[in-house]
Amino acid sequence: MTLVRPVPPAVVTVVGIGADGWEGVPDGSRAVLLDAEILIGGQRQLDLLPPECRGERISWPSPLRPAVPGLVAEHFGRRIAVLASGDPMFYGIGRALTEVVGPDTVRVLPHPSSVSYACARLGWPLEDVDVVSLVGRPEARLAAALHDGRRLLVLSADAATPREVAALLRDRGFGPSRMRVLEQLGGQRESTTATATADDWCHSPGDPLNIVAVECRRAVDTLRLGAVPGLPDDAYEHDGQLTKRHVRAVTLGVLAPAPGELLWDIGGGSGSIAVEWLRTHPSCRAVTVERDPVRAERIGRNAERLGVPGLRVVTGSAPGALSELPPPDAVFIGGGLTAAGLLDACWQALPDGGRLVANTVTLESEALLADAYRRYGGELVRLAVAHAVPVGGFTGWRQAMPVTQWSVQKTVNPPSGADR
Repeated sequence: MTLVRPVPPAVVTVVGIGADGWEGVPDGSRAVLLDAEILIGGQRQLDLLPPECRGERISWPSPLRPAVPGLVAEHFGRRIAVLASGDPMFYGIGRALTEVVGPDTVRVLPHPSSVSYACARLGWPLEDVDVVSLVGRPEARLAAALHDGRRLLVLSADAATPREVAALLRDRGFGPSRMRVLEQLGGQRESTTATATADDWCHSPGDPLNIVAVECRRAVDTLRLGAVPGLPDDAYEHDGQLTKRHVRAVTLGVLAPAPGELLWDIGGGSGSIAVEWLRTHPSCRAVTVERDPVRAERIGRNAERLGVPGLRVVTGSAPGALSELPPPDAVFIGGGLTAAGLLDACWQALPDGGRLVANTVTLESEALLADAYRRYGGELVRLAVAHAVPVGGFTGWRQAMPVTQWSVQKTVNPPSGADR
């Protein structure tokens, strides 16, 4: 006999509401709002409710996220309804509530999102559109989504966001991109600006409830930045401490970033490995450790320029600086290999299945990698790259310094022959 566990009652019901206010709320959601003892939301959303919604109205404080546990705990046991713009589970409060209260005790009643409305108005297939939220997030993250021919929908923080988007597009070489701003989608005051390029953008700030539609066009003289690792070396500000393009592409391929994973980049230099790890997926995370303060600041500038301002930069020496870091999914060591205990500290920090990749050009560090290969297994390779250069009136090859690379995946059952 199979026992069926009863579903616990919802502690919080999250109700999506659009710019059309009460008129657009379906009957089921209306019943919840009319019956609620506690109504929580932004002041704009609360003002959309009629007097018949008699529950105590509480406006979210700022910052919002830290206030969620306290508010839910304070009113636990009462009928709580939380208002959200559009679909609460799409860049909305629904995520915070399910993480704090638990998904089994949160009931979500969605409304069409602003992205769905925008695609309907523009005639853009939703599955072909990239969405970037700048609500509570740095605008620099938009740069990672800029690819010639792509369609973007940018969720605006306020009325000034369209102008900031146009400025960023111009700065990143995407001034020819076409922009439109859609305001109050689904409401009586819905409007759309005329199409203009970012180069020619001159619209005054309008309604703070808006979304920016961008059709990306790259200026012909702009450096091309692809969607895969191996960006041009010229994309980075550096002082020579840079994992060069071809070796970088190989290194990222071996590191094999996956969505949500965390990288430790030890000896960051210019931050290129961490930057391109983060560019593979918006949910990827990275911490780079660099002992030189000047280089550490430079890493931050490169990360912002290339659209991954979330890169955490730790100024300090490894292995000492590693003790306070969250556990990694992968580790890259690009410098400092001869520091006492560094390799062992990184190995111990890795979980089963974690990856470690180390590159070096010196004989001293190469000897350490050969020893690590003997102890832990993995793969030891030498990468050699040569570039064609003028030789008098002819062309010849100029060899770059060869790079020795050790890569390994930590496993519960080590391969035979490896000394554990």
